[in-house]
Amino acid sequence: MKSVRHLIRDDIRAMSAYQIADVPPSFAKLDAMESPAHPFEGHEALMREWRAQLASAPIHLYPDPAKSGLQEALRSAFDIPDCAAVALGNGSDELIQFITMLTAKPGAAMLAAEPGFVMYRHNAALYGMDYVGIPLNGDFTLNLPAVLEAVRKHRPALTFIAYPNNPTGVCFARAEIEAVIEASDGIVVVDEAYGAFNGDSFLPQAGRIPNLIVLRTLSKIGFAGLRIGYAASCPEVIGELQKILPPYNMNQLSLTTAKLALQHYGIISANIDSLKNERERMFAELGKICRLNAFPSQANFITIRVPDADLLFDTFKQNRILVKKLHGAHPLLEHCLRITVGSPAQNDAVLDIIRQLYCQPTDFL
Repeated sequence: MKSVRHLIRDDIRAMSAYQIADVPPSFAKLDAMESPAHPFEGHEALMREWRAQLASAPIHLYPDPAKSGLQEALRSAFDIPDCAAVALGNGSDELIQFITMLTAKPGAAMLAAEPGFVMYRHNAALYGMDYVGIPLNGDFTLNLPAVLEAVRKHRPALTFIAYPNNPTGVCFARAEIEAVIEASDGIVVVDEAYGAFNGDSFLPQAGRIPNLIVLRTLSKIGFAGLRIGYAASCPEVIGELQKILPPYNMNQLSLTTAKLALQHYGIISANIDSLKNERERMFAELGKICRLNAFPSQANFITIRVPDADLLFDTFKQNRILVKKLHGAHPLLEHCLRITVGSPAQNDAVLDIIRQLYCQPTDFL
């Protein structure tokens, strides 16, 4: 039988595919920052309206994202400035890919803080950019002097800053991000995938700072299955990005659902507030456990460091709970796990397991 492996790029053959966990239906899935429930749950009138709109969606026609009304709904829900242009993507992952492609000239560099979102480095490798990873401080804050020195030395065409950061949950200081944008000749992408759970955003500056792109997604606020992300920036940058985005990169059902959801954003906002309250409750309870370090989070997850990450991860699995084991992914993530904020019952189950492992009687002597 003929083999075509020799036709595949050597660097791609050396890569590993992104692994999606195989989760039994009975498990509480707390590994991927998804919403613990359907965002329309408990709102029967909205559920009926949604089903009716899906039934009448023109799935026999190619979608036209620019004329779908979704951009207008996004502007209204999130106060995107009129001076900013907006590009839609099939999840923010697609926009990360095409923004990388946009700047991947020979010899161009990409800069990002580490540990960070794995797809930054992945796309740098895919498009032949020189990747410059700057380690965070031990408490997962930004090492601003090191970042600014790397900007000066490498003059990156593209810099990614997750705000708040993933997989740590820590949000860097706004003034630090502003300093990086000011120092950079290249494009700076402020990735606000978890921005809805943070008290600050760079969206008001989108379109007003020439080298700034603000990247957001609907995935973390209850709609991971829709795969809808958006980028806001000055019209010049978005105009160039639109040239390389696939013309039909969205789908009619996702566009219909997202537009309807944003027209009822009060319901979505209430769900976000509930998760933020649960995050703070979990963080407070985790702080009472002396053999564990929980890092402050402005996302919909909490990253913790424990004495034995493998033991806790396996104990969770034995109790039908899946979290993300970060141990081994980066030296700064030694014995760390990332736990998505779930429903109150799911969070209570997580806390009970942690207490059983780490709150031994000797802890109180």
